[in-house]
Amino acid sequence: MTEAPETLSVDALLRARVDRLGLALRLVAGADGLARRITIPHVQKTGLAFAGFDQYLKAGRVLVLGESEIRYLEELEPVSRRAAIRRAVGKDLPCMLVTSGLGVPSELITEADATSLPVMTTDVATPIAIAQLTTWLEDRLAIRQRVHGVLLDVLGLGVLLLGESGIGKSECALDLVVRGHRLVADDAVEVRCRAESILIGTCPDLTKHYIEIRGLGVINIQELFGVGSVRASKRVELVVQLERWQDGEEYERLGLDPITFQLLGCSMPMVRIPVAPGRNLAILVEVAARNQLLLAGGHDAAKTLAFRLDQRLQRLAEDEDDELNDGGSE
Repeated sequence: MTEAPETLSVDALLRARVDRLGLALRLVAGADGLARRITIPHVQKTGLAFAGFDQYLKAGRVLVLGESEIRYLEELEPVSRRAAIRRAVGKDLPCMLVTSGLGVPSELITEADATSLPVMTTDVATPIAIAQLTTWLEDRLAIRQRVHGVLLDVLGLGVLLLGESGIGKSECALDLVVRGHRLVADDAVEVRCRAESILIGTCPDLTKHYIEIRGLGVINIQELFGVGSVRASKRVELVVQLERWQDGEEYERLGLDPITFQLLGCSMPMVRIPVAPGRNLAILVEVAARNQLLLAGGHDAAKTLAFRLDQRLQRLAEDEDDELNDGGSE
C-alpha cells in the first residue's frame, strides 16, 4: 500500500524535538497561523523576493531569511520596507524562519500577525539550519509504502526478505539474529523514499522488536538477545525473494543476468532463493549479502569465472588451429 506524500502543520514543526530536528525554534509572530501546511520539503531562500521578484516564491515551502535578507530590509526606508514585506507575506507561504539569531524587523512582525503567518527564529547559522530543516522535512514528507516482509541489517547491508506467508521469512530472520545480525522489522516494513533514490525501512511502533514464529508465538528479540540484536531503521539495499521450489522451474545458476526489484520508483538488486527441505536459508541469505557487498566493490565472481572460461576456450581453439596448421605443413 503506497501512501501519497503527507503535509505537515507548522505547529508540528514548532513542536518537533530539538534532538531530532537539530534546531531550537522560537515563535515570534503569527501564532494564529500554526495550522498552515508545509507540503514541500525543500525550503526556499529567495533573497530577491523583497526586491520585487516575489513571483518566485512557491506556496507550501518554508521561506528562510538569513543575514542578507534581514540586512537588505533594514536598509530600506520604512515605507519601502513595509511594502516589500507585505508582498512577501501575501503569498501562500506556510511560515518564515529567521536564522543566525538575527533580529526580526518590527514591520515583519506586524504584517505576520495581521496575516496569521508564523515567523520563527533560530540561533543556528543559515547553511546548517537549511540542511537540518530539509533533512527533517524530507523524512516527514516522504512517500511511504508498507511492505509485507522482514528487514534486517546483515553485515551492514539492509536486506529485505520477501515471500508468501508461511514461506519461512521470520524463521530465517531469527536464525540470522542468532548468527549476530540485527532485526529491523518483521511482518510489516514501512519503507519511505528520501532524496528520490534512497529507501529507508522502519518498523511500526506497535510491533517494534517483536517477531512471530509459528509454534512459538510472538517473541521480543531485544529482550531475548539484547539491544545489539535490533536497530530502529536501515537503508534497503538488497531484496531476497523466497520462493517455494518448483520442479522444472528455471533458477539462476551463474548470476550473469542480475535482476532488480522496483519499490517506490527505485530500483535495487534482487536475488531469488528457492525454498526446499534441507536448505539453510540463513546461510544463503548471509552469503547473498556478502556477495552483494563484493559486487558493490567491483568484484563479480560470475563475470570473473565467465572471463576465465572464455580465455580457456580461446586458448583451446588456438591450440587446435596450431595442430591443424602443423599437420597441414607436414
